[in-house]
Amino acid sequence: MDGRIIKTILFEQHEIIRKAQIIERNYEFDQNMNYILVGLRRAGKSTLLYSCVKRLIEQNVDWEQIIYINFEDERLSEFTIEDLNDIILIKNELTSKKGYFFFDEIQNIQGWEKFVRRMADQKEFVYITGSNAKMLSKEMSTTLGGRFLTKYISPFSFEEYLMASNTAHDEKALLRTQSRGEIVRLFEEYYQYGGFPETLSLSIKREYVSNVYQKIVLGDVIARNAIRNEMSIKLLVKKIAESVKSEISYTKLHNTLKRIGLSIGKDTLIHYVEYLKDSYLFFSIKNMYAAFVEKESNPKYYFNDNGLLNLFLFEKSSSLLENVVAIFLHNKYEENLFYLKSSKTKIDIDFFVLEKNMAIQVAYSIGEYEARMREIENLVRYGKENPEATLFLLTYNETEDIEQDGVVIHVIPVFEFLLKS
Repeated sequence: MDGRIIKTILFEQHEIIRKAQIIERNYEFDQNMNYILVGLRRAGKSTLLYSCVKRLIEQNVDWEQIIYINFEDERLSEFTIEDLNDIILIKNELTSKKGYFFFDEIQNIQGWEKFVRRMADQKEFVYITGSNAKMLSKEMSTTLGGRFLTKYISPFSFEEYLMASNTAHDEKALLRTQSRGEIVRLFEEYYQYGGFPETLSLSIKREYVSNVYQKIVLGDVIARNAIRNEMSIKLLVKKIAESVKSEISYTKLHNTLKRIGLSIGKDTLIHYVEYLKDSYLFFSIKNMYAAFVEKESNPKYYFNDNGLLNLFLFEKSSSLLENVVAIFLHNKYEENLFYLKSSKTKIDIDFFVLEKNMAIQVAYSIGEYEARMREIENLVRYGKENPEATLFLLTYNETEDIEQDGVVIHVIPVFEFLLKS
C-alpha cells in the first residue's frame, strides 16, 4: 500500500487526538502490558486509547512514536495483512525510538492476530480495539499466546454519566434537595437514552442511538456474516427486546417468528442470536436453579445499553428499569450473575449475585398492594431459606426497609443502588 496514505492518516489522527476532549473513565491500564479493548460500537474505546496516548505524551514520548491507525478509515478499505508490515516500516522512518502502536477496529483486517502476536513477541507496545466478541474466543487467546489482556468497555455507567456531566453524586449530594433533584433528572435521561458518551452533548439522542443500532445490525451482523434475510435479523432483535425480563428459549423464539410469517430454521436462528451477542448488542443470564440443558436454552436477555432497548419498546418503564440494573450487575459481576426461578420453592427473583449472596428484585413501583406483596413474598421465601443473604427491592424512587417473618428487605431507588454499590 502507498506509504503516503498511511502517513497522512497517521498525522491526521495525531491532530484528532490533540484536540480531543477526554472524559476520564473508571478503567486502569498497566503500561507494561498489551491490551485488547472490546465492546459495543461508540462505547468509548477509541477515546480510551486517546487518553492512553495523551498520558504517554505527558511522559515525554514524542508524537512520532505514536502510531495510531483506525482501520475503519475508508482510505484503508483495500488494506490487507500483507500491508501491516508497512506500518512498522513507516514508524522506523519517523523515529528510531520505541514505538507505541494503537490499532482501532483491527478485526477488519483478515489475519491480524498473527501480526500483533509477532509485535508482542518483539516487545512492542500494542493496544487494539474491536467490536466483535470473536476477539475473545479461545482460539484467539491461543493465537495471541497470553501476550494481551482483554478489557470489555461498556457505554457509560450511571456514575460515569454523572462525572461526564460534572454532577456531584457523593453522599452529601444525594441528601441535598437540589443536587438530588439534578441526579434524578439525569437518571431519567440515562434510563431512557442509555450511556453512549456522545449522547451527552446531543439533543437528538434517540436518532443517534438509532444510527448506532443500524451500524451494529447492518455492518457488524448482516454484512460481516453475509446474511441475506435482513428482515429476519431485525424481527429477531425486536422480539428479544419485547421479551426482556422474561426467560425465553430458542424454541419459543422460533415459534414466535413462525407465527408472524417468518420461516427460518431453528439452527439458523441460534446462529443469528450468537451473531447478535458477538456484536455486543445484548447478553444473557442463566437460571441458577435450572438443570444444565435449561440453563443453556432458557436464558433471559438484556441489552447492553438502555438506549438501544428503548428503540423497540411501547410499554417501557419496567423493562428499562430492569435492563439498567442488569447492565450494571453484568458489567460488575458477569459470570457470578444469575436469575432464580423454581416452581418447587415458588421463588422467582430477577437477579442473584453468587459471590455476594445478594438477591435483587426490580419493580417500577410497589405502591399498589398486589405488586408490593408479589415482590416482597419472593424475597421473603428466599431469605427464609438463606438467612445470610442480602435482599434488595429496587424501585424507581421509593425507599424503605421492610421486615417480614424475620427477613429484612432494603427498598431503594435504582439510581442510588447504581451509585452506592
